[in-house]
Amino acid sequence: MSDLESLAMEPSVETVAATAPAVGASLTLGHVLSGMGADREPAVRSEDVLLIRHAFRPDDATALRGPEDLTEARVLAYTREQGLSARQFPTDPPRYWVILVADGKRRSRLWGTFENHGELTSERTQENRFFDLRLSSFLGPLNDRLVVEWASPRNWHRRAVSAADLPVLEIADRDKVPFLGFDRVRLSYHELCDMVDNPRYADWCAALREVQGIYLITDSTNGKQYVGKADGTQRILGRWTTYARDGHGGNVELRSLAYDSAGGEAIKTDHARHFIFSLLRVFGPSTPSTEVDAAESHYKKALMTREFGLNRN
Repeated sequence: MSDLESLAMEPSVETVAATAPAVGASLTLGHVLSGMGADREPAVRSEDVLLIRHAFRPDDATALRGPEDLTEARVLAYTREQGLSARQFPTDPPRYWVILVADGKRRSRLWGTFENHGELTSERTQENRFFDLRLSSFLGPLNDRLVVEWASPRNWHRRAVSAADLPVLEIADRDKVPFLGFDRVRLSYHELCDMVDNPRYADWCAALREVQGIYLITDSTNGKQYVGKADGTQRILGRWTTYARDGHGGNVELRSLAYDSAGGEAIKTDHARHFIFSLLRVFGPSTPSTEVDAAESHYKKALMTREFGLNRN
């Protein structure tokens, strides 16, 4: 499918197709911005747009460390704080901040757009300014789909008027993620959260909703493992949804990793970001709980997760 055909599939981007270049010409970010900007009321001009490119910094706890940090709350907190120096960031930034995320080499993928409602001067410090940013629907149909070529990673922000010629490399379809079988299930915590919430994983949810089973959680920071079971009406999808919501599923040792009790006050951590989820064995919905319990006990013994892992019973 061509870029223009993909764009035309979205009912809210007809203007992009109408203003796109003739066949043989290159589709640029400028075409996308002008086309979708014309659909807004009032229209969004290039002068109204600032492009910001975030890159992952795994070793910096104050930055975006990986895909699991691409939540609205984390991206907002990271983006709204900017330096005071005009050399670091525009003194009077425009209304719309289009957020791109490094996606390998020169590729940058659209995350979303914030609308800038101005600096919150009451929060200003000696080093930083803080802006009142609110999620915008501008470019929304292209979130996670639009990929542009950003050739200068050192220039992490650019005004749209100077970046109109950035080539569009891809406008991906929102294809379903196929379920490849229970023996090939391996999900990072970020992928698990996406799986339980994103309609693209409908086939996964349908499969995991129908089976009981024994699952394995591995802490990728040290290799320690936790063997768990999902039986009865809860089944795999129900049990894993609990982990996606709280990061520990109520398990004693996993809960201790989810909270830092230093100083006497329990503070929620993001340690769950290091967890990898897989399946050891699945059972049909009518399998007796005694058989599932026996399998769970076997795997705890075989993998020695009570002695060297994260199981406490």
